[in-house]
Amino acid sequence: MRNTQAFREAVAETLAELARRGVTLTPATVEDTIERNVRAVADQLGIQARSAWRYFDAAALADTIAHSVKELEDSSADDRAGQAPMPPKDNPELALILAGVPDALAQTGGDLYAVILNVAVNAWTAGHIHGEDGCEGCEGGRGPTGHDWQARMRTLNEMQPDITKWFDRDVWTRAMSSTGFTVNRA
Repeated sequence: MRNTQAFREAVAETLAELARRGVTLTPATVEDTIERNVRAVADQLGIQARSAWRYFDAAALADTIAHSVKELEDSSADDRAGQAPMPPKDNPELALILAGVPDALAQTGGDLYAVILNVAVNAWTAGHIHGEDGCEGCEGGRGPTGHDWQARMRTLNEMQPDITKWFDRDVWTRAMSSTGFTVNRA
């Protein structure tokens, strides 16, 4: 379905309609939504997917998506909804994770997927150490210190990282640029 002219046109039209409504989504998200909708129409009507295109309306789909986005924004009392809670800015573990991103980008040759995966795994591990997820299966799985969060924080502090600099977007961006890679919107 995705290799058809109809599909490419539907994605382009829907993205344009969303832009007119002030909603920005990735093309992949729109592609997934269109594919799901066209397949649902085909299944519901008992027709082939290629015949379901006659029922496709980019403006109507954009209206539905924009409405959903607006509802999500309105239901949130805080403009940070959907974002993880931020630990204190003097958290050495988070500073080390942030500091490791430019190095990981350089080591992977600019493989952003590998960098994001590294950050996610480090954050997940930090949650296990802190006990935030209550993972009973991990007890005793980290050697003699187990999940001693305080011991981990002491160890990290003994490394004396320059914690506060990694919370400065300009410092982080310069470090990213020094790797020879940048992340720009295409």
